[in-house]
Amino acid sequence: MQTDQLKSLVVEALDDMKAQNITVLDVRGRTSVTDYMIIATGTSSRHVAAVAGNVEEKVKKAGLQPNGTEGRSASDWVLIDLFDVVTHIMTDQARHFYDLERLWGEPEPQQAEHKGKV
Repeated sequence: MQTDQLKSLVVEALDDMKAQNITVLDVRGRTSVTDYMIIATGTSSRHVAAVAGNVEEKVKKAGLQPNGTEGRSASDWVLIDLFDVVTHIMTDQARHFYDLERLWGEPEPQQAEHKGKV
C-alpha cells in the first residue's frame, strides 16, 4: 500500500468514529522516523480507545500490521505506528498540553477532509 493510500485509510477510520480536528502533518525532511503524523482528538478516554481500535482494525483488514501501539492503557493518548504514517489520538486536554503541531513547527497543518480525502 502506498503512503498516500495508508494516510487516506487512517483518516477515513478516524472520521468513521467521529474523531475531531483530524490534522495531517507532513514531516518528510524533518525526521527519518515517518513521513506523516496524523493527529486527532477524541471526546473522552473511552472514545480515544475506540477510535484507536477502529484504526487498527481497518489497517489489519487492509493486510497491514502496525509496527506498534502505545498508550492503550492510559487512553488519553494512543499512538499507532504504521511506519510511514504515525497516528496520535488524544483527548482535547492532552492535545492542548502536548501541542504536537507547534512542536513539529508545522506552519499550516492540513485539516483532513472527510471520507479519506487528504
